[in-house]
Amino acid sequence: MYQLRVHSSIDQLAAADWNRLAGDDLPHLRHEFLAAMEHHGCVGERFGWLPRHLGLYDQSEQLVAVAPCYLKFNSYGEFVFDWAWADAYRRAGLAYYPKLVIASPYTPATGQRVLTGEAANRAELATALARGSIAVAKELGTSGVHWLFSSEEEAGWMRAEGLMPRLGCQFHWQRQGEADFDALLAGFSAEKRKKIKRERRRVDEAGVRIRRLAGSEASAEEWAIFHRLYEDTFDKRGGIPTLSLPFFREIGARMGEHTLLILAEHGGDIVAAAFCLVGARTLYGRHWGCSQAFHSLHFEACYYQGLEHCLDHGLTAFEPGAQGEHKVARGFLPTRTWSAHWLAEPGFREPIGHFLDHEIEAVEDYIGEMNARSPYRRDAG
Repeated sequence: MYQLRVHSSIDQLAAADWNRLAGDDLPHLRHEFLAAMEHHGCVGERFGWLPRHLGLYDQSEQLVAVAPCYLKFNSYGEFVFDWAWADAYRRAGLAYYPKLVIASPYTPATGQRVLTGEAANRAELATALARGSIAVAKELGTSGVHWLFSSEEEAGWMRAEGLMPRLGCQFHWQRQGEADFDALLAGFSAEKRKKIKRERRRVDEAGVRIRRLAGSEASAEEWAIFHRLYEDTFDKRGGIPTLSLPFFREIGARMGEHTLLILAEHGGDIVAAAFCLVGARTLYGRHWGCSQAFHSLHFEACYYQGLEHCLDHGLTAFEPGAQGEHKVARGFLPTRTWSAHWLAEPGFREPIGHFLDHEIEAVEDYIGEMNARSPYRRDAG
């Protein structure tokens, strides 16, 4: 019923067709976002992300489903860690790279990876793409295929096609009907509420002022300052700042309503900045940097301002990024994340499958432990 085609550039697919299937709540999977990465070398041979986007076409040649897919030569920028798998392959004298990865590069944000728009037959299309991704992996001679940060529903469909599910944990906020930030804090225990108010007060008393603006409203200078701070953060942590200034400027211009800059100013200078992506229902925290240290400024710029933006604009969820147990005390609760994996080498499927089964048990225990630290009052809802 369907034909699968592999596209080596997202510009081979019409932006309107792609975005129709991507929907309105996944800005990190919009055509403009992925295209800007390709336009400015954020993906490609230099960083080991070669585009191999999957397009599913029906008998009338209409594009009915897509998935952002890359041929990967490393595991950098994925946030679903398989370094130990790669090492096991190396010790066995086998090549783990290249592999096929379905993901938004450098973006550990959850949601659909089988993009079908409002199609009623999503399960059927997902099955076709899952089978197609395995066929492409075999054709390219890769070690396997990995669907990262898929929805739980998709993980179930993938499992039915022989892919192994993997459970992870992030810390997300879900709106419970709060009208504003004061109403949000009213649901916290007295101790946690007092701590957050104190953190926000310290930023204000230090003379730091915060501005929130859409990417289309940011000046060329403001984007340049943000990018320097972004690069400094990676330099301090020994990472690789893969996203270039032209990339940020392009998405700011082309998808301004889906981008948010949070700028912290002191003495007339921008001293810190946070960057977020904005969906129709969800805010996605992405990058942060600072040139001067101010007590609690990271919490203000990366968490509290984002929460206020959600409350002010009717958003119902906030994903502030990967990891970080300190987020729990600030209202972000443990949330399951899913990926699905198929390995071509039969000798590795069973041991890695056993590992994933045990890992799921451990992650569930961890989620229970983190939920026990919830800052919300037991009588709050």
